[in-house]
Amino acid sequence: MSAIKFIITVTVFSLAFGCQSVADDAATSVADAETYARFVPERKDDFAWENDLIAFRAYGPASRDGAENAGIDCWLKRVPYPIINKWYDESINQGKSYHTDHGEGLDNYHTGASAGCGGTAIWLDGQREPLETFTEWEILKSSPERTVFALTYENEIDGDVYKEVKEITIELGQRLFKANSTFWKNGEPAAGLPIAIGLATHDGKASVSYDQSEGWAACWEILDGSGLGTGVIVNPDEVSEIVVIEPTGKDTGHVAIIAETDSEGQITYYAGYGWEKAGAIKTSAAWENYLKTFL
Repeated sequence: MSAIKFIITVTVFSLAFGCQSVADDAATSVADAETYARFVPERKDDFAWENDLIAFRAYGPASRDGAENAGIDCWLKRVPYPIINKWYDESINQGKSYHTDHGEGLDNYHTGASAGCGGTAIWLDGQREPLETFTEWEILKSSPERTVFALTYENEIDGDVYKEVKEITIELGQRLFKANSTFWKNGEPAAGLPIAIGLATHDGKASVSYDQSEGWAACWEILDGSGLGTGVIVNPDEVSEIVVIEPTGKDTGHVAIIAETDSEGQITYYAGYGWEKAGAIKTSAAWENYLKTFL
């Protein structure tokens, strides 16, 4: 068989029997990209969300007695298609840990009792006071391009009952999610309430950078040989200060943007990450530039 005839034969066979090339697989992966969020009762009431670039989870009622509270955990993904359901299923039903990278990414980002990536806390007397794990959840909108949901947090601190409803929007193609949080104190909108929007420094291991005039703060660290940048952005007109909280024990080190709620008890911010192993963000400088030019 001549070379030309062989090529024609293979081409016809591929068309007839649906063979796919590597390029076809890549195109399919991109085509499958979407935003997604869901409650995960089978994993201690997690709530997880993702787009084509980033993925996260928050901790729910079943984790309230543990170390976790209002922190946001990063799931580091490096594929454009959804991984949340796949990773949970493989972990729970197949014993395949999502703490190991099997080719799609992994969860090697420790949150524990920290703010993780963009977790909020009341800022009282120079201390973070998180409102524990979420108590309620609601999906408000879900489409391939945009998903919106709300998580409700509530906790009593020094005799006062604080409540937060955090409405999160995640859009396709963005490395940061948007959070619009409304706070109440003893049932009334908490106007002028100082809020700490934090990034864990993992007991000071991460390098910290920030610019109060531009309203952003960032961490950069090396996890399992790959760089990871986490970041928070707030309207600079609403930023009171940016503080570096030195670690005094496990999960206590942070950089936090301190901002006060408006007259309706609301505050808006953006948080997310860039992972070197995913390919686009490879240096701390590249990550800082992304934050500076995001809005």
